[in-house]
Amino acid sequence: MNTPINGNDLKELGYPEGTLVGLALRINKKRNGYNREEMFMHYKAVLEHPENYIDDKVFSKLAIAIIEKANEKPEDFIQLNKNPNAFSAYGLENIEEGARKQMEVAMQLPVTIAGALMPDAHQGYGLPIGGVLATNNAVIPYGVGVDIGCRMALSVYDIPEFFYYENEDKFKRELIAHSKFGAGHGFHGQYKSDHAVLESNVFNENTFVKKLKDKAWSQLGSSGGGNHFVEFGIMEFEKDDEILNIPKGKYVALLTHSGSRGLGATIAGHYTKLAKDTCKLPEVAKNLAYLDLNSQLGQEYWLAMNLSGDYASACHEVIHTKMEKALGATVLAKVENHHNFAWKEMYNNEEVIVHRKGATPAAKGLMGIIPGSMTAPGFLVRGKGEENAINSASHGAGRQMSRTKAIKSITKTDMQTILKDHGVTLIGAGLDEAPMAYKDIHQVMAAQQELVDVVAKFTPKMVRMADDGSHED
Repeated sequence: MNTPINGNDLKELGYPEGTLVGLALRINKKRNGYNREEMFMHYKAVLEHPENYIDDKVFSKLAIAIIEKANEKPEDFIQLNKNPNAFSAYGLENIEEGARKQMEVAMQLPVTIAGALMPDAHQGYGLPIGGVLATNNAVIPYGVGVDIGCRMALSVYDIPEFFYYENEDKFKRELIAHSKFGAGHGFHGQYKSDHAVLESNVFNENTFVKKLKDKAWSQLGSSGGGNHFVEFGIMEFEKDDEILNIPKGKYVALLTHSGSRGLGATIAGHYTKLAKDTCKLPEVAKNLAYLDLNSQLGQEYWLAMNLSGDYASACHEVIHTKMEKALGATVLAKVENHHNFAWKEMYNNEEVIVHRKGATPAAKGLMGIIPGSMTAPGFLVRGKGEENAINSASHGAGRQMSRTKAIKSITKTDMQTILKDHGVTLIGAGLDEAPMAYKDIHQVMAAQQELVDVVAKFTPKMVRMADDGSHED
């Protein structure tokens, strides 16, 4: 088997995130006659005994870099806390070791107050996806994530379940007409939408963000790539919900998942680089570089992050408004929540900055949506305000397979079979988004019963995703 070696493979061998992984991967491209197993053997050996490889024609650069890293003076870096507080974790037995280790490192930051790991957690960059971190007056761009303000939005219509099955062609037509997917894709000319978010002062006050306004305008109302979707499904309330004023029953609903598109991604990349330049952390914590909120850079990022969140919300609003008009339906309830964001909140009677990277806000009484996969149900939930979880819950089922592994191990026939078994119509999406690539949503929900109450269940019926292989999630 000649599967390419990737960064996660090297991290499992003990390579820290950062430059060493990149250097090792460049060597792997050449292979120099070694097979995969032999490369693993050498990677392990050079990490443990780099001195033996200083003159090696293949691994000498990596060996020297490892030695240099080991000899960097600790005083060159901000020191990590050697006795960090423990973090709360939910469904820990089903969370990969890489995510747990990343959370342990995050807890060592000198600005960290508290942390929690949600049951859908998996390894990311810096803070794991599914990680929640409360800090003291500091914001971590990679603790927020690349897709700033990514969110779920739900519209429950006054349309009974049977109407969907009698008019599937109409729903398919409207879904295709009023959604647009693909990394970098947007609208042009008369098809562009307008929204008040484009008048934000941040576009005028921040010269870097100002350059992104035209792109933001063209992408307004689009959904990007990766795990983003626009889908119709059946929302089932098993009992009357007095707060939403919705009687028991089954209704057609629209559920969307996407974020701040090129605007948020470009802002995230820009301020992550600046954070790394100004906040020198040891290699293992490099991607957790933070900005002091009392600094000019910290304030710039905070305003740009909030603009990205408002923009992501506007994208959903455009889609939902178009669909409401196209269907001629009345919306009984709208629910929206976001993740990949940082909030100022109270924790243990002090104001902290709460980062939720792939985690749903779940303060007491707060509504949210936790999706499963294209064939697994999602859940409309109400938060319980669990302080040990820093008022948070999972943001979905969470991946159990990397995109690469999913593409290699799942066939089109497998995917078509499971879609047919669940009566789901799929428009777009690659094998990397197959339902089997995700954890069992029921297992995830069982692990967070103390975090949220389930209000209603959403069963996907018609799903649209990017079909160009773009991974903007």
